[in-house]
Amino acid sequence: MAALATLKGQPAPAGQPHPANDQGQSTEGSARALLRFITCGSVDDGKSTLIGRILYEAGAVFDDQLTALDNDSRKFGTQGAAPDFALLVDGLSAEREQGITIDVAYRYFSTDQRSFIVADTPGHEQYTRNMATGASTADLAIILIDARKGLLPQTRRHSFIVSLVGVRHVVVAVNKMDLVGYDEAVFRQIEQDYRNAVAGLGFASIDFVPVSARDGENVTSLSRLTPWYRGPALLPLLESVVVVAEAEVEAGFALPVQWVNRPDLDFRGFAGTIARGRLRVGDVVAALPSGRRSTIARILAPSGDVSQASAGQSVTVTLADEIDISRGDVIASVMQSPVVKQELQARLLWTGEAALREGGEFILKLATASANAQIVRLHHSVDIESYAEAPAQSLAMNGIGLATLILDRQLAVLDYTSSRELGGFILIDRLSNQTVAFGFVETRANKSNERLAKGPSTAGRTVLRLVGWRGAQERRAWFEAASWRLASGWVVFAAVALSTGQLGLAAALGLGDIALRPLLKGLHARLWTRRAPPALYDGAGI
Repeated sequence: MAALATLKGQPAPAGQPHPANDQGQSTEGSARALLRFITCGSVDDGKSTLIGRILYEAGAVFDDQLTALDNDSRKFGTQGAAPDFALLVDGLSAEREQGITIDVAYRYFSTDQRSFIVADTPGHEQYTRNMATGASTADLAIILIDARKGLLPQTRRHSFIVSLVGVRHVVVAVNKMDLVGYDEAVFRQIEQDYRNAVAGLGFASIDFVPVSARDGENVTSLSRLTPWYRGPALLPLLESVVVVAEAEVEAGFALPVQWVNRPDLDFRGFAGTIARGRLRVGDVVAALPSGRRSTIARILAPSGDVSQASAGQSVTVTLADEIDISRGDVIASVMQSPVVKQELQARLLWTGEAALREGGEFILKLATASANAQIVRLHHSVDIESYAEAPAQSLAMNGIGLATLILDRQLAVLDYTSSRELGGFILIDRLSNQTVAFGFVETRANKSNERLAKGPSTAGRTVLRLVGWRGAQERRAWFEAASWRLASGWVVFAAVALSTGQLGLAAALGLGDIALRPLLKGLHARLWTRRAPPALYDGAGI
């Protein structure tokens, strides 16, 4: 621990570090507001180093971890004799060998003012899906920018993704200020460039802090090296930031059913985690998608019967009436209830290695429900440099676009801006079982897409059932068969017309060939199916 002992022995301008088991962090029973935040940005911007430094100076590193950090820094570190704080969160062997973050690392720590859960996410474009996973539960995002490089494509991509998943508070940490001599002009230029780039993303607050994660400058206390900076240091800023919470209590109640609890004949309860709103005994509710109504008879929490429960609580509810409800259904208030849809318009973050194309079929999972889904229309993609929308026929890996999906069953959904639980979903490849997309429902469709979002007419549905959706294998097979029938009928017409000279007879025989050929083919296939021996069937003899 020589390097750490030397560091600890000096009154660093960033604050007084101490091991976590040497000094308490708070008074027992004190109420704290939990803040979930994520660090993101381009590769090598210093995300892991910043988190490691915060953990160290906040006293969230134990003595044995300090000893391990000193040993690991000599073996894997990139800071010479100094401790490499990135190793506190980069725990995978592949991460240490390559010096990059691959998987999402979650860490919990607390100060006297607040408790925190931080997600350290990778910066490499290949692991964007991991970054999106970490951002999906965050209240705030720390976006790191290398002071030497400025805004990079991955910085723009991560900014768009955090806005897409509903993060409304951003802290931009301009890191490695020591490598540019703590130049105020560099910091101000990056601040201006970033504000211009994300002006249309709808962030509620954007704060900028010049830091040196390696040296701890402006991390937990203000640095003497940046006298021109008048704002708070990074950690005090995180302690004081006010996250605007969604109006969960005022919004309509919604409980996605995870499990039907039936321990005996006298009890039938519906268990799950409340997605939004507040539920009380006696409230009138509807079971979606069926729409049947009842009233709440009992609410059971882990502590027993309660009179009410709110968003985030796991409860079991019983109804006054016997209603057919199963996993995936939603029990919701009659007023301000989720909408029931079989066709969804949603923004997609494509994470599959193979490109997304119209007609693709996947498994969709939303809250506790699942359904088969087909992408019937890709409206546009988003240019990650300008955030402009452009027509697209496909989405490559890490591409973002707006699409319309049709499901094989109705689901209760909400706009993602109203509910992450009932507005966010994933798409799973049916063959590889890999997650290939994150989806964000948009129930308030744009006027230009309103007709398509509502779906085709009854006649259109009938035609689509016959020929299939554009890009689907069914449509290709239908057109192949239709073209063969037309070609065959035309040959019969031409042969009879040339040999007899009777156009009426030739036309009748040609149309008859078109009509009778699929019928004869079906009879032929049925005949051989009946005569097929059992050994030809799948699984025969097993």
